[in-house]
Amino acid sequence: MLIVPHTVRVSNPSQLTLKRASLVSPPAFPFPPAPADCVEAQRVCSVDPQCEALYRGLELCAADAAVATLGEQVASECLERQDTLLSKHPALLVCKCQRGFRKEEQCLRVYWTVRLLPSEDELEVSPYDDTQMDSRMASLCLKAAQDCGLYEKCGSLRSEYVLACTKRMPGTSRCNQHKCHRALRRFLERVPEEYSLGVLFCPCTNTLCGERRRKTIVPSCSYQEMDGLQPNCLHQQSFCRRDDLCRSRLADFLQNCQPSSMTASGCLKDSPGLCLRAYAGLIGTIMTPNYISNSSADVSLWCNCEGSGNQWQDCLRLHHMFTHNTCLREYSLHISLSG
Repeated sequence: MLIVPHTVRVSNPSQLTLKRASLVSPPAFPFPPAPADCVEAQRVCSVDPQCEALYRGLELCAADAAVATLGEQVASECLERQDTLLSKHPALLVCKCQRGFRKEEQCLRVYWTVRLLPSEDELEVSPYDDTQMDSRMASLCLKAAQDCGLYEKCGSLRSEYVLACTKRMPGTSRCNQHKCHRALRRFLERVPEEYSLGVLFCPCTNTLCGERRRKTIVPSCSYQEMDGLQPNCLHQQSFCRRDDLCRSRLADFLQNCQPSSMTASGCLKDSPGLCLRAYAGLIGTIMTPNYISNSSADVSLWCNCEGSGNQWQDCLRLHHMFTHNTCLREYSLHISLSG
């Protein structure tokens, strides 16, 4: 189920700079010591009539902005409401969400509602809490498919997404990509990581294994378009950011998979495990990545930078986060799965 997007469009954003500055300035009260869950933060807010009124007002602002550009006066009033809410209830600004949590989409809706006019930097900050990250990964990756079959939930949910991604819609030769993506997310969210990530990222030493790995997510439906034409990567990113779940998963990836030449893992955070989890979170969204061949661990999005115009560099930067990223190299994937 897609969530109504909250991205705000205003007629003259430059005149709202002062309003935006208040969002990132120190709040009236100190932040909580650790990020609260956004569902819980919103529940606490709902007990306070003033907080509840401010939050519901922001929801209306987001709903209006989703269908039409806000006028300058309306946008200013919305941002003033946002500033008042966050200065009095800072827990809503620092709260986070859990991947695969039963109320993940409700949590993300709260997270993005209080970020009514997100800057580019905010769109690259992960909304997920990694303080309790489970570091268990499969140690014997080559046994992953067999192990998945022996674990009932893994086998049944894998069969479910394979069926969803191969079944053709009535009267067409096309699959239902929406159902395919939803089934893939269910598999990743409900199956323990030692099974799910083992199946997806098993290291290979020959092309037969590599081809089986490449086809794990049924890329003919989940990854590429039936007509074989690749969209522009920035158009794909723009479409992704209209949906709370997709833009959250993308922000998680951009934050946790930043490459670095200064760490042994190739990751700025020096945690390829975090990057692997964030990468897997993109599977089942419009930004689904995959292996590009059966002879390497190189990955890419199904898109290119043709027609990017003066945004060519921005497009290449996004594309290279997958194709030229030291944090996603085979070495890092192997460390993640065996560490």
